[in-house]
Amino acid sequence: MLAQSTQLSLTFNPDTVKAGPFDMGKMWTFDNPPKAYFQKTYQFTPDDKWFDEARLASLRFADYCSASFVSANGLVMTNHHCARESGTAVARKGEDLYANGFFARTLADERKVDGLFVDQLIKLEDITKRVQDAMNRAGSEANQLEARESEFSAIKQDYSAKTGWQGLELQTITFYNGGRYALYGFKRYTDVRLVFMPELQLGFFGGDYDNFTYPRYALDCSFFRVYDNGKPLQTTHYFKFNTSEVRSGEPVFVIGNPGKTERLKTVAELEFDRDLQIPTTIQLLRNRADALRAYNATAKNDSVLNEILSLENSLKAYDGQLAGLRDPYLMARKAAFERQFRASAATSKLPAEQLRTWDELAANIGQLRNLFRDASYLAPGERTVGELLTFANVLMQYSELAVSRPQDAERARSLLITPNLANSTLEESFLAAHLAEAQAGLGSNDPYVKAALSGPNGTTRTPQEAAAFLIKNTKLTDPAFVSDLATRPGSISSSGDPLLTLALIGLPRYRAAAQQAQQLSQRQEVLHGQLGRMLYQVYGTAVPPDATFSLRINDGIVKSYDYNGTKAPIFTTFAGLYDRNYSFNDKAPWNLPARWKNPPLALLKQPMCFISTNDIIGGNSGSPIINQNREAVGLIFDGNIESLPGEFIFVPEANRSISVHTAGIIAAMRYIYKADRLVTELTGAVSGNPARATSRRK
Repeated sequence: MLAQSTQLSLTFNPDTVKAGPFDMGKMWTFDNPPKAYFQKTYQFTPDDKWFDEARLASLRFADYCSASFVSANGLVMTNHHCARESGTAVARKGEDLYANGFFARTLADERKVDGLFVDQLIKLEDITKRVQDAMNRAGSEANQLEARESEFSAIKQDYSAKTGWQGLELQTITFYNGGRYALYGFKRYTDVRLVFMPELQLGFFGGDYDNFTYPRYALDCSFFRVYDNGKPLQTTHYFKFNTSEVRSGEPVFVIGNPGKTERLKTVAELEFDRDLQIPTTIQLLRNRADALRAYNATAKNDSVLNEILSLENSLKAYDGQLAGLRDPYLMARKAAFERQFRASAATSKLPAEQLRTWDELAANIGQLRNLFRDASYLAPGERTVGELLTFANVLMQYSELAVSRPQDAERARSLLITPNLANSTLEESFLAAHLAEAQAGLGSNDPYVKAALSGPNGTTRTPQEAAAFLIKNTKLTDPAFVSDLATRPGSISSSGDPLLTLALIGLPRYRAAAQQAQQLSQRQEVLHGQLGRMLYQVYGTAVPPDATFSLRINDGIVKSYDYNGTKAPIFTTFAGLYDRNYSFNDKAPWNLPARWKNPPLALLKQPMCFISTNDIIGGNSGSPIINQNREAVGLIFDGNIESLPGEFIFVPEANRSISVHTAGIIAAMRYIYKADRLVTELTGAVSGNPARATSRRK
């Protein structure tokens, strides 16, 4: 789709491009469920009970994924990639759950994951008027945001004592960038135990190469169980498994917590992302991922591996977003929507100050462009510039504190802990990457860059040479040196230490730019709120709000699409998994664990993954995908490469969500893992019966 639209961009007239009916997406809220739209589109009229039961069966998994109840005994389904940290947390000495997976043969074998929780949305309340009234009384942008936070706190305190809200986790939810507000009350379950997790090679089969692609062959699922008072939770709110093959054109619904979209951004803001923000982010992520991969080649550290996988996933997502932002046709669609929205707002007789919002946002972005380089390339951080240069910045701030507020500086001395580098090679890689990025972004003649790369006799070091020199010659790893500086804070800026010299140049510039950028960001947030109010005033709930990691329901159909000169099947099978494994000679990342090497013939024809036109994004990981009967038919885990511009525009023509098929989950449990008790719990099928479960659609 992206390649096709780029070709079209050579001949189309941007002024004739029209916005698509769903450019703003389909992430409907449970506050205003789209009953009439579902009826018109699918001749399906769910009642309030349907939406209530769908909401109560769905969960938020910790603060980063989605999940759902899938049995009356508190069984919870989510993705393997959502469970990786949990698998590491419960592994016992000598175990490698990444390599071997995990299955609790009995209830007693299910392992509690300390710190893990799932949230069930119980109560919803519209608090828009109360919040907006408080903001309207506040005056300046900064005061408005402060008033909003203060009102949020007051609302939570008021509702925590109300009947029906007591004991719930309360969270304020922002819709339409501040056009609407809601208070959500969650039942939090904190006794969550790992039940089943396949090997990493199945959960992330194909690795980064296959990520965001289709056809796909991944068993990206895991199962947990919620316990209440030491026993499995008994619940009537869950999605029954339906393992029938999905049909082309069948309506399906994804319920989950999409993390963040920015579809209400103006064209000026998207151009800022295209030109500066995203290219810079991509370079930073790519350099850090390269450094961590080199380190992990010898370290073999699970936590570093998780970080690498996360960075690789983010990189591919940002690459896809940038490709979309550089697509003239998609940007023309955004411009068309903006023109349409502005025209509709003008005819709605909205106040003149609201109608100036687009122009004020454009002016704001112009100022942010001027601040971007100093605010980005000089920002300290252990994963951006390394521990030592970050510590140098801390010492510089401490020296300033000693002058302005000596009493606070004395208390801060205990926090001046000398960095104990676990790996100097990794530290050098991070610093070298930072210097290369600063050289490219600020220019070779910039004072900060010249100070960093300056060599003997007027020579210039490469970023790698400079990083090695700086780390070798700094004394910031010497506790005695740091302790002496702390007792004489006035000497820090004149110490001559090369990293402190660098911080002396960079820190003031960074803080000045960051402070101005923060003020502009506050202004931008208020303007976004005005834009959101207008969107709601003009379109109402016909246009869903951007994602905010709050519970949504979105609709789609099972549907093929054209790609790479051919047509994608609506579902894949385990036979395709083995074809890919054999085609790459069982080499990583397409290798398979030993227990998968000789599959029974009956497994090969089972559905494994399938595609649909649902609107998802990060945070939807682990979401159930259900049919009209509220039965789980799959588990969302990814999107195709064409879906990546979904951060700013939903393009249903080529966007596809990818799910693990419920039939594939059951087949793997039955034929490979011999997880008979889970098969029985999920399907009611007789334990060990080789036939597929027969729960059919009504």
